[in-house]
Amino acid sequence: MTDRNVKHVKRVGALRAEELRRHCEAGCLSFASTAELADPEHAWGQERAINAIEFGADISREGYNLFVFGAPGAGKRNLVRQILERRAAKLPPPSDWIYVYNFAEPHKPNAIALPAGEGVRFHNAQMHMLEELRTAIPAIFESEEYRVRRHAIDEKVRESQESAFAVLDRRAAEKSIRVVRTPAGITLLPARGGELIKPEAFQALPENERQQIESDIQELQKEIVQTFESMPRVEKERRQALRELNREFANFAVREIIDEARAAFDGIPEVREYLDLMQADIINNVQIFTQSHEMQEASELPGGGQAGTGAGGAGPGDGLAQALLGNPFQRYETNLIVDNSGLQGAPVYYEAKPTVQQLVGRVEHIAQMGALLTNFMLIKAGALHQANGGYLLIDARALLSQPFAWDTLKRALWGREVRIESPADLLSMVSTISLEAEPIPLRTKVVLFGEAIIYYLLSAHDPEFQNLFKAVAEMEDVVDWTPESEAAFSRQFAAICRALGLRHLDPTGAGRMIEQVARLAGDAEKLSLHNGKISDLLREADYWAGKDGADLISAGHVQQAVNLREERIGRLRDRSLEAITRDIVLIETDGAHIGQINGLSVLSIGELTFGRPSRISARIGIGAGRVLDIEREVELGGPLHSKGVLILSGFLRERFGTEHPLALTASLVFEQSYGGIDGDSASSAELYCLLSAIAKIPINQSFAVTGSVNQHGEVQAIGGVNEKIEGFFDVCAKRGLTGRQGVLIPSANVKHLMLRADVVTAVYEGRFHIHAVDTIDRGIEILTGLPAGERQADGKFPEGSVNARVEARLRAFAEARKQADGGQSGNGESRARL
Repeated sequence: MTDRNVKHVKRVGALRAEELRRHCEAGCLSFASTAELADPEHAWGQERAINAIEFGADISREGYNLFVFGAPGAGKRNLVRQILERRAAKLPPPSDWIYVYNFAEPHKPNAIALPAGEGVRFHNAQMHMLEELRTAIPAIFESEEYRVRRHAIDEKVRESQESAFAVLDRRAAEKSIRVVRTPAGITLLPARGGELIKPEAFQALPENERQQIESDIQELQKEIVQTFESMPRVEKERRQALRELNREFANFAVREIIDEARAAFDGIPEVREYLDLMQADIINNVQIFTQSHEMQEASELPGGGQAGTGAGGAGPGDGLAQALLGNPFQRYETNLIVDNSGLQGAPVYYEAKPTVQQLVGRVEHIAQMGALLTNFMLIKAGALHQANGGYLLIDARALLSQPFAWDTLKRALWGREVRIESPADLLSMVSTISLEAEPIPLRTKVVLFGEAIIYYLLSAHDPEFQNLFKAVAEMEDVVDWTPESEAAFSRQFAAICRALGLRHLDPTGAGRMIEQVARLAGDAEKLSLHNGKISDLLREADYWAGKDGADLISAGHVQQAVNLREERIGRLRDRSLEAITRDIVLIETDGAHIGQINGLSVLSIGELTFGRPSRISARIGIGAGRVLDIEREVELGGPLHSKGVLILSGFLRERFGTEHPLALTASLVFEQSYGGIDGDSASSAELYCLLSAIAKIPINQSFAVTGSVNQHGEVQAIGGVNEKIEGFFDVCAKRGLTGRQGVLIPSANVKHLMLRADVVTAVYEGRFHIHAVDTIDRGIEILTGLPAGERQADGKFPEGSVNARVEARLRAFAEARKQADGGQSGNGESRARL
């Protein structure tokens, strides 16, 4: 491993080849294969995040749900899951949950909690009990004892009816009236000597005798009416007697079976209460268990149905219960929605699709004859049910992208209960009666993970967010490159290879992987913690090792994976390079020009990131001290780029405008730029270009420049330095390296260099050069070959220096402006506009 000083010394001037890339020497890695290494105990470099996650997992106070944020691919979910599963294993499994039929209000099923593992046991016991009841109840009603006692009730009623009709017959006979029963009913006719009197004979009777007979018939008809009016009361008494008989026998059959369940679940009051209600409902609806006509007769409802009745008989939910329950036996089943019998600790549940229904559960429906039917057996659990008593992991972006899901989750956390609801309910689109399942108490720790921007936006725009997610863990993006981190990353490579079933790495392969991880970090002193990209690179290196027939992944396989991946995604980069080499985009890599320079920018499109040179030009004239940014004028320049251009005015004013007004108008532009430009990394190049145009000094076109600048003329660090250097190198290499070409970078960026091997080789051989500069003066000297010049004691710059020529030109502009204004200094106007 190449050693670098911990204390950074500003590096300026031409850089040596060994400064352009840091190497991880294979000899520093003390293993022959990563297969020898054990998996890391924890994620290296994430100590702060680990402590925060453990705090959030352990604290049980209200509102301390956890938000974990970091860059995509940083391994947030895996790290959180690893920590939570380790802690959850030490916790007791939470309760099982079942939904049961509500005998009083059928559309409001009741929820019952049972100790872990008891839910499935109760569910199975209930099914077994129902099977026994379906056998025992019909059997007891087909017993001889039941038939005898039922027959006795029927006989009593029949005898009562026959006795009433016998009295009626006797009274009619006493009055010489015969009672005749016909299909149309009972008819009373006069008789003599046991024979009916024919109508002709009846009309021949004396008037007083006919009137007496008619009077007797009317009196008997009243008695018949009274007899028939007493029949419903007798029948009612019969049905009541049958119901009492049925209850007696049903209770005898049911009590013993249900008492077994009571004894088995004696310690759960909710189960005992439910079984009591169930027993009463079965006794009052015993006809459900038999298909006999006699049992249906004993019911007060047509067809033998008494759905919805409790211990006291028919209830207000009768019709609703019949609509909700197609199978009459289903009311006595149980819906086990949460079964924790297989857990060894608390659940750690990840919900990949956090819709409203996936979070809080749903009530399914069955289409039947054009209608949607449902019942409590169609209630399905959501993620909050499954994770109750444990931890629920949700991707914040996925959650926020689902309609109503975020508000639904907040309501559940605020209310500390899981209430099943659907988007249709939230929009008030459905007005029909459906199920209103009893809410379940919530004891879930919710863990959201996502990017930093999501956390900050929620903090800024949702006032409830920070009250619900008080625990925060931030993942690190990079870690220092040290001997300890090299060993830790080697163990991480070993763990990934084992988890993914890949070949292990030899020391050269591990070393090359570490170098590439530093390149991902964009820093020679840091290593990236982007586990996703690291895993992908190992997969691809393993593929090429397999193609090569190797047992271990070596440096060559890793390099092959890097090169071919860049080739696969590099079509746009190649087209951009081709446009330059064919002179469609004008970039010069030789010669010298006034007011023209090669700037460097970085383009990112999907996974592809590459550097590209752009020609920057400056044109000046006499004016009022304004530096015109053409990109800004046409609204192609972003605010950071515009800021950089304005800084140039501050530099010029401080260095050259204290004695004379800046009577200058200048325009700066990125040539052949057809899209938006932002960032200030080209501000130093723009200043070099502007100084060249003012002083009429040509700039060497063999160089490209990157770096921002401040008002003091100090060159500041920028991003993407490796891609920018390589972008200009590729252009020069295509045209042929002359040994004069190179790039100027800020000295603060030297520590970030992890350049490609071909660039390092070219610098080593003197065919390409990289210069580190810390001030504009150092840079302009390299670009023009002239001294910049420092202001002397007499207040002047040395004769022939760049600064002297700039000052002289600006003074000439001021004099010309003064003459044009009729002798007025124009000082006030110039200063105001600057």
